[in-house]
Parts: sequence; structure tokens; C-alpha cells
Amino acid sequence: MRRCAWLLLRLPARAGLVLRHGGAAASRLRPDAATSSFSSFSSSFFSSSSSFSVGGDGSSRAPDTSLFVPVPLKHVGDGAEEDVGAELTRPLDKGEVLKNLNKFYKRKEIQRLGAENGLDARLFHQAFISFRKYIMESSSVSADLHIILNDICCGHVDDLFPFFLRHAKQIFPMLDCMDDLRKISDLRLPPNWYPDARAIQRKIIFHAGPTNSGKTYHAIQRFLSAKSGIYCGPLKLLAHEIFQKSNDANVPCDLVTGEERVYASEDARQAPHIACTIEMCSVNTPYEVAVIDEIQMIRDPARGWAWTRALLGLCAEEIHLCGEAAAIDLVTELMFTTGEEVEVRNYERLTPLTLLDYALESLDNLRPGDCIVCFSKNDIYSVSRQIEARGLECAVIYGSLPPGTKLEQAKKFNDPNDPCKILVATDAIGMGLNLCIRRVIFNSIVKPTVNEKGEKEINSITTSQALQIAGRAGRYGSSFKEGEVTTMHRDDLIQLKEILSDSVRPVKAAGLHPTAEQIEMFAYHLPDATLSNLIDIFVSLSQVDGLYFVCNIDDFKFIADMIQHIPLNLRSRYVFCTAPLNRKEPFVCTTLLKFARQFSRNEPLTFDWLCRHTKWPLAVPKTIKELVHLEAVHDVFDLYLWLSYRFMDMFPDAALVRDIQKKLDDIIQVGVCNITKLIRASQSAAAPGTAEVLSEDFPLSRTGRDTGLFSDHHSPKSTEALSVAVEVPGERRAKNLKAYRSATRQEGLKSHGRGSLANRLLREGLLTQEMLRQLESEWQDQHRNGSKRDVQNSSKQTGRKKK
Repeated sequence: MRRCAWLLLRLPARAGLVLRHGGAAASRLRPDAATSSFSSFSSSFFSSSSSFSVGGDGSSRAPDTSLFVPVPLKHVGDGAEEDVGAELTRPLDKGEVLKNLNKFYKRKEIQRLGAENGLDARLFHQAFISFRKYIMESSSVSADLHIILNDICCGHVDDLFPFFLRHAKQIFPMLDCMDDLRKISDLRLPPNWYPDARAIQRKIIFHAGPTNSGKTYHAIQRFLSAKSGIYCGPLKLLAHEIFQKSNDANVPCDLVTGEERVYASEDARQAPHIACTIEMCSVNTPYEVAVIDEIQMIRDPARGWAWTRALLGLCAEEIHLCGEAAAIDLVTELMFTTGEEVEVRNYERLTPLTLLDYALESLDNLRPGDCIVCFSKNDIYSVSRQIEARGLECAVIYGSLPPGTKLEQAKKFNDPNDPCKILVATDAIGMGLNLCIRRVIFNSIVKPTVNEKGEKEINSITTSQALQIAGRAGRYGSSFKEGEVTTMHRDDLIQLKEILSDSVRPVKAAGLHPTAEQIEMFAYHLPDATLSNLIDIFVSLSQVDGLYFVCNIDDFKFIADMIQHIPLNLRSRYVFCTAPLNRKEPFVCTTLLKFARQFSRNEPLTFDWLCRHTKWPLAVPKTIKELVHLEAVHDVFDLYLWLSYRFMDMFPDAALVRDIQKKLDDIIQVGVCNITKLIRASQSAAAPGTAEVLSEDFPLSRTGRDTGLFSDHHSPKSTEALSVAVEVPGERRAKNLKAYRSATRQEGLKSHGRGSLANRLLREGLLTQEMLRQLESEWQDQHRNGSKRDVQNSSKQTGRKKK
């Protein structure tokens, strides 16, 4: 009797914990008197506000429920606890229970009520499958559910809904806190995140102009004359340049990058001026003047959030923005939301820049001061080899080279007494390096990119990119008073003229990124979710207005998934996920994984451990593959230094690592200076009778029409994709045949006025006459065989029809 009394008291209380919608909707499920108890406990609870709303006031949107990962629940095993329900009523007939559960699932009223409680079709189905499995596989269930299951044998399946909803919220905990999650992920008022900046009236000055117009120079002059200041640049090279200029001008200035802090004073006192990479700027320290360089990068899909944070959050009396005029309108609108006005100062280019009406067409036409711009490492290797085959010396600059090596190559090219008068570079020269270039020559006007879906695409360079690169010619103050720009190939020149004649697209939106604090609050509500899943749900629920967008989080999620199995607290995990990582480099990814694993065991990562892992000391590279590996090791040292800045006790040997990184930089410089020798050594390492084989991501063609022969040069194949492959003749022929067929289909063996594609490949050394004969022979054989198979298949099908 006492148990019955306990159950009657307990039933409404337990069921009442799970329902949060109006009792009228629930009572309509069973209008007869048998539902009176159900209505009584539900009506009071249903009157409270819903934890989930779609649309509502129009400001929120439905979440992507495919991101909701159900939390597994343990079934009650035999003997787990006393089956009170069976004692009060009778044991469950599982066959009858299953029939009633399926009836419950098919009820339209139940599905509608589920939708009102945040269960769309996907979640409703998943929750029901879990609910049914839980009941059918558990040896006992709670007493109240047991009684209801026995009671609904009379047909009242609707009484199951409170228990179903309770189960759904156990496996999908986000349903119970959707309003809180929406508030946390509401990104509509970023200016309010920076109360210190809002407390002062800032003066915003926009220095707008093209490359080589002096806009940054004027901003830096104001920076140097101020009592205190901060310079925020997109590259370590730029921050280092301002650091040097300031101290040379007797203005004490510290250098702050992700990997290190260099003090101007010997006693490590903070200087009033700081030059930093933009991600490292402090939004809490007051300054007289702040300079934000390359402000148009506020639209960058990966790093734009850093410019948004600096623009809205820096506590400076004057903020000087330097960049393209295309960003003026957006900056003006953003500052309107903060109540600040923007003063625009326009600048014109200081030296003339001429687009030539003829293409280079041959490397024999190179002149001192020429810079050939390529968009892949393989093109860099190929062009530099062909240049040095003509007895000319060239400098090489590309993105993955260490900063020290880039500076040395730039110095070599700029030195009038050095025999090196030609530069071969990627678009890495677009910013951060002062180069004495007479003429910029585009080897190609298409660039491999990765779209939002992670797919490789080949697109023509944008007007902004073309102007940034072409503008490096004829730098003010260099030995060349005028700049020239052209292309390697004649048909590309027409398209380049069209690109440069277009106006630069205006910057439409500024990037945002969830902070560690926001993710921590999400994790408080969803403790069982992985970090990758948390960030997905955050972006799905996030609300931004038209002036902002949420930055790409693929790199963050890649690391989050990679280290998910390693036990780390959320803050440490977040820091590891924001580490600078080239995820196309397996060696660097593996090292980060080892860092995280040892960190989780609370074992410091010492200098000796790092030397063992990287096999330091390392020798001068003898092949391209070895050079690429050294670049990856340099990235590993950067990664160590970056983590040491954040976890000093766990990465204690930053000074020692910085010393060997400088030595590694010198070794890489030697390799780059001898890059042609490395290419030749790679060729000679191939098996006898084979030729150099370029990986399939070698961009053989130069226009958007030849997309079949292109892919992103940052291939997951890593070093093998950039090295010269050693293949058996059959494999070599197969790859070349594939390239030949693709070229045949797309070009029809015509190349728009430059002769056949085959002749062009022969001229560039990518095919030999023997290889071409083999390709033609194999193509003809396969074409004949394919025709025979088609005839045989057709005959068979005809025979079947007759039968």
C-alpha cells in the first residue's frame, strides 16, 4: 500500500519534469476523462516558455539537426534493481508493448507535438528508435513508465509522450537549453564585445591606395611619432620590418608574433611601441596610435576575424587603416555602428605601371629585374630549372619557405653586385618583401584553390590579386623607376588585360570566429559533445547580420577530430586546435598529435625529445624531397615555439629550439640556392630508362579552360607529390597517358595559336619524343580495343533481345 501511495505521488512529479508546452495541445490527444491526471500535471508545466523556437520573432533560424549527435543511454540489465512496476501491476508483454510503440510512432498528433518541442522529423525518428530500443532491451523500466506501458494495452498510446520526450531530451540534451545556446551563439552585435574600446572616442583614418602608393609609410610615420603605438600586420615579415625600422629610428619597439616576443630593452621591460602579427594584438592595452595593415583582409574566409577584432576592439585614440579602397564602405558602415566617423585619405601610385602589349613567350627573352610569378611549387621547380639551363642565375621565393630564407633570397635578388638578376616566385611576393622588380611576368593567370566544400577548383586570379602582385614592379626608391607587367603566353595576356581593367570588388562583410569562452559555455550545456561537434552546432545556431560572416573552421575541426581521442581539458584542446598547422603535411600533423599526447600525460616536451623526433641535426638536402622535408621540420619548430608561448612549463626549451631553427634556416637557404642541382639529383635518382614524372597535381596548362590538368598544389601526398617520383615504366606510361588523354579531350591538341599541346609539352621538357610515341601507340591500341568491346557488347545485347 505504501508503494502505491509513493507511486501516485511520484508519477506526476517525474513526468512533469519533461514537458514544456501548453496543456491544451496535450489534452487534445485524449479528450476523455482517463487523461485528467495527464492534463493536470502537464498544464502547469506546459505554460512555461518553450526551450526551443524556430522563427519566433523572425530573428532565429532552425538549427541543422543533422549535427545533433545522440548521447547513448545504458539499458537496465537483469538484476540491476527491483522491478517495482512488475510488483504493482504485472510483467510487461514485450510483444504487445512493441505493437503499441509502433502505433505511438505513427500518430500524427504525436509527431506534431514532437515538432513543437523541437523534434523535427530526423530527431523524432532517432529519438523513437532509441526509446523503443531502451524499453525493449531493458530488463526493467521505471515504475511509472511500466504502469503506463501496461495501461496503454487498452489503446491509450498518447500517454507515452511525456516519457518519450524525457528520453529524447536525455539523448539530445541541446533540446532543453536551445534558448541558452542561441544566446551564446548570437553574433549580431560584435562591437559590444569590446567595452574598453566603446568607452573612448576613437579617430579612424583610412589610408586607401594601390600597392606602392605610400599609404603605409604615412601611417607608420604617425606610429613612430606617437608616445605609444601598436602595428598589426598580416605577416611575421611585415611585423619584423616595422620592429627593425622603429628601433633603427630610436623608437623602442617590441616584436610579438605567435611564436615569440622580442623585447627592445635588455631587461625585458615592455616598450611603449609594439609590432605584432594581427592575431596577437591586445584589445585591453591603451595606445595613442594603432596601425592595422591590409585592412581588406577583413574579408578573408580563414583569418578575417582577426582584422574585425582589431578594428572593433583596439583601445587607441587614433586608428590608422591601410589597404584597398574596396574596404572603405564596409569600414564606414562598421564604424557607424560604434558611433565613430572615418576619415579617408586617398593615395595614387608613386611610379608608373605599364601593362605591356606583348607576352614574353620564351625564357630567352628574360631581362635583369624580371620576376616570373607561378602558382605552384612544381612550376617554380620547372621554370627555375629552365632558366638556369640557359646559363642564368635565379632567386626562388615561395610560401612554405622560412622567413629567413625568403629574406636572403630577396637580398640576393636585390643586390646589384650579385649575378642573380631573375626571380621566380609564387604570389608570396604580394606582401611582406621589398623587391627591386622591373617586370612582373605571370607564368599563369589561374590559381588552384579549395572551395567551401573542400573541393579543388581552378579559377582565374581576381583583380585584387592581380593588382597586388603586378604592383610589386617598379617599387618607389628602387633602381627601376617604372614597372611593367605581362604574361608568359600570348593568349593569357588578353585575359590579364580584362582582369586588370575590372574594378576591385567591394568588401561586403567582416569575418567572425567563436571564442574559447563561447565554446566553454556551449560545453557546459553539452558536456558529452566533441569539440568538433560543438563548433558545428555553434556555427549552425549562430546569428550574424549582413555586415559579418562566420569564418571557415575546417582547419580547427581537422585538428579537433585528430586529437579527439586524447584526454585534454577543453581550454587546452581549444588552444591546440588554433595552432598554426599545414594539414597537408603528414609529418607536421603527426608531430602535433605526439605533442598533444605527451601533453595529456603531463610530460614536458624537452629539447632532447624534439631532436630525437626530428632526427636533428639534419644535413644539407640533396634532393627536392629532402628540401621539402626540411621545410616541414621548420614548421614543426614553429609549432613548438607557438605552443611554448602558451604552455611554457610543458614546452620549456623554446630558446634552444629557436637556436636550432636558425641553423635549419641556413641549411634550407643552401638547398634553395642549389635548387637546380637538387632537381637534377632527383632526376638521376630515378630508375634507369625512366624520365622525370610530375605528380598529377602539376599544373600543365595555364588557363581556366584546362582545368582537367590542374589541382591544388598542396596535395595530401605531401613530399611525394612535390618530389620526383621513381616509377616503373608501366606506371609512368599510365600517368602520362592519362595526362595526354585529358589534354587531348580539352584542347583537341590545339593550344590557341601556340601550336599543339604535345609540342608545347615537348618544348618544356615534360615529354620526350619516345614517350610521345608510346602514348600515341597505347592510345590507338586502347581505342581499337575499346571499339572491339563495344561491338561485342552490342552483339551480345542483340542476341539476348532475339532470344
